[in-house]
Amino acid sequence: MSTVLPPPTKRQKTAASARAAEQQDVEPFVPEGSVRIQFVDRTTGQATGPAISVKLADASVKNLEHILNDLQGHDDVAERIPYRFFHQRANGNKDADEVGDADGLLDVKGDIYSSIIAGGSRQTTEDELVLQYSPQAVFRVQAVSRCSAAISGHGEPILATQFSPASSSRMVTGSGDSTARIWDCDTGTPVHTLKGHRSWVLAVSWSPDDSMIATGSMDNTVRLWDPSTGEALGDQLKGHTRWINSLSWEPYHLQQPGRPRVASSSKDATVRIWDAVSRRADMVLSGHKDSVSCVKWGGTGFIYTASLDKTVKVWNASTGTLIHTLTGHSHRVNHLALSTDFVLRMAYHDHTHTIPTTDAEKVAKAKDLFTKAATIDGKIVERLVSASDDLTMLLWEPASSTKPLHSPLRGHQKQVNHVTFSPVGLLIASAGFDNHVKLWNARDARFITTLRGHVGAVYQTAFSADSRLLVSASKDTTLKAWDVGTGKLKTDLPGHKDEVFAVDWSPDGLRVGSGGKDKQVRVWSN
Repeated sequence: MSTVLPPPTKRQKTAASARAAEQQDVEPFVPEGSVRIQFVDRTTGQATGPAISVKLADASVKNLEHILNDLQGHDDVAERIPYRFFHQRANGNKDADEVGDADGLLDVKGDIYSSIIAGGSRQTTEDELVLQYSPQAVFRVQAVSRCSAAISGHGEPILATQFSPASSSRMVTGSGDSTARIWDCDTGTPVHTLKGHRSWVLAVSWSPDDSMIATGSMDNTVRLWDPSTGEALGDQLKGHTRWINSLSWEPYHLQQPGRPRVASSSKDATVRIWDAVSRRADMVLSGHKDSVSCVKWGGTGFIYTASLDKTVKVWNASTGTLIHTLTGHSHRVNHLALSTDFVLRMAYHDHTHTIPTTDAEKVAKAKDLFTKAATIDGKIVERLVSASDDLTMLLWEPASSTKPLHSPLRGHQKQVNHVTFSPVGLLIASAGFDNHVKLWNARDARFITTLRGHVGAVYQTAFSADSRLLVSASKDTTLKAWDVGTGKLKTDLPGHKDEVFAVDWSPDGLRVGSGGKDKQVRVWSN
């Protein structure tokens, strides 16, 4: 009679898996030889320095960054900039169609040999290799790792939050207690309580020039506030017949001098454009058949609106006329994000905290920053992504087509609640009720990875200013900081005692702010 061996224990299975991984972890083969590389600025199309001969064994992305920084004269470590590299396939769109990249650009990852030469490209070591480059960021953000302040004050759940575009020292929150509050994040104390609404404050938005805060409420009104004093700027803005869902300021470089405007979307199926000085409605955008869930004011003169009627509409911001109706979703559209959201939010502010002295200089700087961020191959490109209850997202370029750029972004198993572009516009993060965050390539809509760790619905996400990190807020009472490059959890951020509804990462990268059902504001730092 033969002896039957017992099944392997969990420890034995783990050990066997580790041994198998070690056996597979071999050094990749890289042949002898060199390759000549010509660096080209992806924005301007201009060559940077002469073609450089690089050994294939040394042609990693990290080493290419060092070489490019040397060519640009960035000798100081603090001046060195991280880059992403792209290669235009030699046979154009034929190969591009095979990998799903409409413009034939290959995102170089790892090293030149494995990404380009061994990856099926007709590029050889004898050819001059042209690499387009774009900066990932001009400074590096450290992952938040601790709660530096837990501040009480609101009497009901916190529903929205946003940092000032000027610094991480001030943050505004909107709450179910009918108030908004401004917080000093340096000292962890409340500064002003913005009183005047008669129902929940569902949306808050800081103006790009840092001079005003707009709030939208379930009392059907919008209010404007002076953030330095906490005083209301005039009476409430009346006109909507149902509550306010979202707010979006006119980009600074498009504003008429001394006449900023803000758009509000409402449950009443309309969007109203308000003159923030006269505090009157300039225009009413009506055309949706159901609640307008989100409004975004783009940097090219368009206003984008998403609705529960399953459509996205594109409007002329000057005349208020409807330009396009984008159809493709089979269920209500919950949220929108623009590839230029970050730079439009910042206007003329940047990581140096250097503010131009005159209004003309401020407009010129805001326009220059927007143009640099939106220009690809000499063309200004503003992309839009929409998230829906049909479990998908669609990527659009409304200025050039009324059809989605790619097939739907599929992967979530439940409704997609929130979507956002990385500051450099190369990645998309989506948050869903399936407890997952997913990352996508914003150029070709390809799925990258799923960030797993939450055990409850994910309500919001926010990228760090350098696009390397992402923070997510969840029903499971935690926030989580993720390494975008590896797709792995960087830091678990417990502390909230109930669902976390709102999160924002300060534009200078120093802090994360969050709020939720426990009525407490938390500020996180490294």
